[in-house]
Amino acid sequence: MSGMSQVFYSLPTQDIGPCALAIGNFDGVHAGHKALLRTMAEYATHHNVPIAALTFDPHPAAIVAPERLPKMICTVPERIELLQQAGAERVVVLPFTRELSQQTPREFAEHCLVQGLHARAVFVGENFRFGHKQAGDTTALAKLGRELGFETSFLPPVVIRREIVSSSRIRRHLRANEVEIAGRLLDRCFSLKGPVIPGHGIGSKQTVPTLNIPPTPGLVQPLGVFVSETIDSLSGRRWASITNVGNRPTFGGEDITIETFLLDPFTGDPPSEIEVRFRHFVRAEKKFETAEELKKQILADAAHAQAYWRRTRRWTNVVRCSEEQPSR
Repeated sequence: MSGMSQVFYSLPTQDIGPCALAIGNFDGVHAGHKALLRTMAEYATHHNVPIAALTFDPHPAAIVAPERLPKMICTVPERIELLQQAGAERVVVLPFTRELSQQTPREFAEHCLVQGLHARAVFVGENFRFGHKQAGDTTALAKLGRELGFETSFLPPVVIRREIVSSSRIRRHLRANEVEIAGRLLDRCFSLKGPVIPGHGIGSKQTVPTLNIPPTPGLVQPLGVFVSETIDSLSGRRWASITNVGNRPTFGGEDITIETFLLDPFTGDPPSEIEVRFRHFVRAEKKFETAEELKKQILADAAHAQAYWRRTRRWTNVVRCSEEQPSR
């Protein structure tokens, strides 16, 4: 197997050889998606074929049922990066068009899976549906596999603490500000990324200075004040932080802003691009009568966050020390 990762934004026109193929929207690349890719790894190694992931852009609902289009957990570039980190050596982002939505299950299998991607084995979740009006299910896929010459494997849902892992459940937790539960199902912290942009100048003069990133249209985002970790996307520098996602009601704001206050000492040049990882919900956003009252609340929120990070670091050290003890 080649260790080099490839990304395609349409079906490859050249013969790229056989592969083990996972199919899905893969929004968020959560714990269930990662389990699917891990399941493929043994097959891929045994048959000396690369692990490939087929995903779609836009989300199929954008074409077939726009009124049901969900807010996404991550952008397409983030999805590609997360799939690669999870082991995908080929990622195919197939444009989801009206024409594609009209294909029958057989047409999709013949054109995309066999002729386009040379799938030797196809791995999907047990609730997988495909083809026009979702006419195809796992039984249909298995039958097509036998006829067209590819193996099929169906992964049962992954359950974490009695909850089935799914992108829709993660979105629900994020809308409810339950970022810790969302992170558990994602198998990573939920995060928002973006370039650092100038704020309104209010924080540096009246409250506390912040790093601000713009919201990404179409992404789900929790609202309120959160303990967070802020990472410089270019240098990898990390800071404990507290982040507010909201419309700044104290100052009459309307548009959603994402403002991060760094708790750790800051040295060097300010970052130009950051990732904000959400760790713990502190409180809902509220309107204060004065900027001074808001500043007091921000400092109280910062103290709450500092206590959170002290507990986290102490627990991490306890776990690390216990792991380092020699076995008896």
